[in-house]
Amino acid sequence: QVQLAESGGGLVQPGGSLRLSCAASGRTLETYTTAWFRQAPGQEREFVASVTNSITVYAVSVKDRFTISRDSGKNTVTLQMSSLKFEDTAVYYCATGGPRATGSRSPEAYSYWGQGTQVTVSS
Repeated sequence: QVQLAESGGGLVQPGGSLRLSCAASGRTLETYTTAWFRQAPGQEREFVASVTNSITVYAVSVKDRFTISRDSGKNTVTLQMSSLKFEDTAVYYCATGGPRATGSRSPEAYSYWGQGTQVTVSS
């Protein structure tokens, strides 16, 4: 059974940084695309970033501010977020899937999800 667990969310001021981590059990994340999505209240879940082998993909809204990376030894995927803005406030979810998820930005392509971690950017 595949389980994902996010951690690292919290409250941060605009311009600050946070590091989110996604730990997996039941699956080796290195083998599959792993992505971060986020969902703000009243909005649809949106793609943030993904990593497939060494290939990373970012949403335009976070490019050059967020970095996704994988630690194969720990079977985790990390999202380093800097220069945070008010509009980055959301619940952040880690997701992984099979071949259909490869490079995909669509939530429907991902089979496994974590419970989410809240990120709040506020002064």
